[in-house]
Amino acid sequence: MESFSKKIDIPGLGQIDLDSGLIDIEQSSDKHYCVGKLGVKMIMATGDRKVEFIVFEEHTLSLVLSSMGYPAYYPVYPVSLEKPVKAVLMDLDGTSVHSEEFWVWIIQLSIASLIGNPKFELENADIPYVSGHSVSEHLQYCIRKYCPDKTVEDARVYYIKHTHREMNAILEGNGRKDAFVPTPGLKDFLLTLKAHKIKIGLVTSGLYEKAYPEILSAFQNLDMGDPAEFYDAIITAGFLVGKGIPGTLGELSPKPHPWLYAEVARVGLGITVDQRSHVVGIEDSGAGISSIRLAGFSPIGFAGGNIEESGTKGLCSYYCHNFGEILSVIL
Repeated sequence: MESFSKKIDIPGLGQIDLDSGLIDIEQSSDKHYCVGKLGVKMIMATGDRKVEFIVFEEHTLSLVLSSMGYPAYYPVYPVSLEKPVKAVLMDLDGTSVHSEEFWVWIIQLSIASLIGNPKFELENADIPYVSGHSVSEHLQYCIRKYCPDKTVEDARVYYIKHTHREMNAILEGNGRKDAFVPTPGLKDFLLTLKAHKIKIGLVTSGLYEKAYPEILSAFQNLDMGDPAEFYDAIITAGFLVGKGIPGTLGELSPKPHPWLYAEVARVGLGITVDQRSHVVGIEDSGAGISSIRLAGFSPIGFAGGNIEESGTKGLCSYYCHNFGEILSVIL
């Protein structure tokens, strides 16, 4: 865990480290707010420009941007951690299971098929934009950069095709052996939470068809039985909509929007809003940290993802390098 210096107080956000990655901007992306007008004191954005904070004298608004054309404003509430901790909300990819490389590979395969170039490869600079968000956001980013004449709908056809093939192969024991690797210490961490009667919610922006085989594979690896029986609640981005296929809400409301974390806590675990301070969320991605923070919970940043690169470390209540450190915060 690390302490911050050079901090400023921002309503709702609390003390923010000036060196944590947030950047000053003069105007919100939708041009509704400008520093010095309508009572706006400052505007700050995460380093990846996914979330903007419009700061007033006594409150702050957040603007979650969308490459799909549906941005949204949310109030920013102060967060605090009070013990006993009643619930721990956990991300899947990168936090519970190491699988980002696999899903980035699927995005790469999808774009390669879309442009008809089997040798196509993503660049290192693309990684923060093709992980941690929704499938549509990932595909939209790639289309804008590599093939602006194509559509997300076109790309999604290939994404579904490659995902079905690879997931079926994994479930049959013929797929990539390194696809889903449990994070070191995951089993002991989860069992410790259970021993302390702390509720556990699993949260992912991934679609059900790709997310559930991940955690199922990890639990089989750890000899932990059925994850659906172990976790107190699991929420995914639902099912992808397509012609002839009824889908569910999830592609336009994933992290960094607050809804996945809000729903797993309030609906899945029965944690009421007045009990928010007894809930923590664990994430390794900037989008996830923003999501937890906007849902009103204390975010614990997990090193190894893109939190520092995305400029969201200042939004973390704590920043830890392993599950042992996280337990010292929770217990």
